[in-house]
Amino acid sequence: MTSEAGEPTGEDNVRVGGVKDSESLKRLRSDFQELSDKAQQLLTEKLFLENEFSQLKKRTSRLEEEINSIRTPPLVVGYVQDVVKEQAIVRSSNGTVFLVSINKRLDFSTLKPGTRVALNQDTLSVVEVLSDSWDPLVSNAEIVETPKIEYSHIGGLDNQIRELREAIELPFENPDAFSNLGIEPPKGVLLTGPPGTGKTMLAKAVANSTNATFLGLVGAELAQKYIGEGGRMVRELFEMARQKAPAIIFIDEIDSIGSKRLDTATSGDREVQRTLMQLLSEIDGFESLDNVKVIAATNRPELLDAALLRPGRFDRIIEIPIPDLEARKTIFSVHTKSMPLAKNVGVKTLASLTDGFSGAEIKSAVVEAGISAISSGRKSVRKSDFISAIKKVEANRKQSKDSNSEGLYS
Repeated sequence: MTSEAGEPTGEDNVRVGGVKDSESLKRLRSDFQELSDKAQQLLTEKLFLENEFSQLKKRTSRLEEEINSIRTPPLVVGYVQDVVKEQAIVRSSNGTVFLVSINKRLDFSTLKPGTRVALNQDTLSVVEVLSDSWDPLVSNAEIVETPKIEYSHIGGLDNQIRELREAIELPFENPDAFSNLGIEPPKGVLLTGPPGTGKTMLAKAVANSTNATFLGLVGAELAQKYIGEGGRMVRELFEMARQKAPAIIFIDEIDSIGSKRLDTATSGDREVQRTLMQLLSEIDGFESLDNVKVIAATNRPELLDAALLRPGRFDRIIEIPIPDLEARKTIFSVHTKSMPLAKNVGVKTLASLTDGFSGAEIKSAVVEAGISAISSGRKSVRKSDFISAIKKVEANRKQSKDSNSEGLYS
């Protein structure tokens, strides 16, 4: 309403003022809501940053621990030989023996002769008791993946295969037959013969045909630098075999640790002899082998110690000779079984051309003949391929013999 002069009345002023107050209130509410949202957002960011800071702090602490651990001097691994009151006689990894103190927080009852311990590098005091574990060479000796070699892949060794299976597999398959007859089954078999005649292949075939745990290593791996290490490895090898019985231990090139003992010897020779004596004790000592069999192989049986060859240790010595004509025919038949041959190729002819060849040399000749056919782009192997391959293998063998002769007389 307006007055006669045209000015707004008091009622109009109240209405206008009310509208302005309402708009201000809305604007205040809007500002408050905006500030409230911003405060909530800042609070969320704060919580996120605090969480991230906490994680970074933990990571920093962990990295500091790792740095301190890296900076910490390494510990020496040793073995307890005896415990005297609150001290221990230990042998460090380099073979030296010390009388040292023992950390008082350790349980003294766990410190027995043979226990693996960690020694302080400076004082050599016992600071930790380590769990017993096999030497890496011993633990890696177990053949987990079964070899694919079968007896049918080995030609010309029927009698040797029969003797090996009688000595190794028969006691596993029919132990009651031996107990009923009151006899002990053979403990070990020694395979002898020139290089390449199939000794290692026979061991692989045994591993394939039995369900026993197969442990295989080379004799040279048991010849260690430090005193007592070789004997310890032999002891661990047989202990592991007993735990995993029935088991077969295969030692290739046993002449590297089984050579004849001499009166005059170097310190290295004496350490090898200690390893040999431990091996003799394990095969035929106070502790029974139970379901553990030993197969050894060598191409130098004349070097072996007489104590290793006596009955009761290696009860059977199986000689694997250079194959004769019939054996060579069988070996050629085995290796050319899946090979497409030309019509004029006969295994009898090939066998007659390879007099004096070992099984490995025959296999090499077959491979060379196949490579020759592939290089010529043919899908079958001709007689000429075999003849050239045989000449090549024979030349390599002659060259190898000549170089060995030069080495002997130089």
